[in-house]
Amino acid sequence: MSMVEYSVKERIGKITLNRPEKRNALSPEMVEGLKQAFNRAADDDQVKVIVLNAAGEAFCAGADLAYLQQLQNFSYEENLADSNQLKELFLNIYTHPKVVIAQVQGHAFAGGCGLAGICDWSFAVPKAMFGYTEVRIGFIPALVSVFLLRKMGEGAARELLLGGELISAERAQAIGLINRVVPAEKLEDEVNDFASRLISSNSTESMKLTKKLLAEVQGMTLTEALQLAAESNAHARGTVDCKRGIEAFLNKEKIIW
Repeated sequence: MSMVEYSVKERIGKITLNRPEKRNALSPEMVEGLKQAFNRAADDDQVKVIVLNAAGEAFCAGADLAYLQQLQNFSYEENLADSNQLKELFLNIYTHPKVVIAQVQGHAFAGGCGLAGICDWSFAVPKAMFGYTEVRIGFIPALVSVFLLRKMGEGAARELLLGGELISAERAQAIGLINRVVPAEKLEDEVNDFASRLISSNSTESMKLTKKLLAEVQGMTLTEALQLAAESNAHARGTVDCKRGIEAFLNKEKIIW
């Protein structure tokens, strides 16, 4: 059985962490499987929205313990190559042309918390705990720090990354790490309903262009950001989706995307 499962139903592509016996810990094989699945979803015309979920009790426990032991014998070059694999996965999700929703049914720690937090939306059950515990084992949450600073700002990022403490789903929602806390028995239905609303209500091209803009404007000067925004605006006006949407709006017609 594959560590990463891929399925499609009603334009929702589901990518499932499928290593429940190891609490879906991130091994090199799982990271590679996730990269392939997200690349597959990007090219799949039957997929408009992606749901990242997991099998078993935990969403993702972070790095695989057995692999952590192996890392102690790695050279700097080997460690850099390994880090780049996870970097490519995170960047893939963050810049993915399609909306990604995390369906968090259990605990998400370290790199697993990074996976949940980097998605466009994250829905979690009340019992789920979140945290970046790297500093407690002498490691650093290097890759996730880049995305957390963008998402939450320095204050919240320092609290999570330097403290190394686990926080509740309620606290994670309050500080902006996740979006919604949903009862366990309703989680899958809530995520599917939300994904379906995005599919029927929102333009594929508009969501793609908006994600791209949000990823690129941060770090630019005000002048550069506004110039990119103006260019993106002009480009969007020429798309088929925009022309269809404006025509439907002017004619007071409901458009199904």
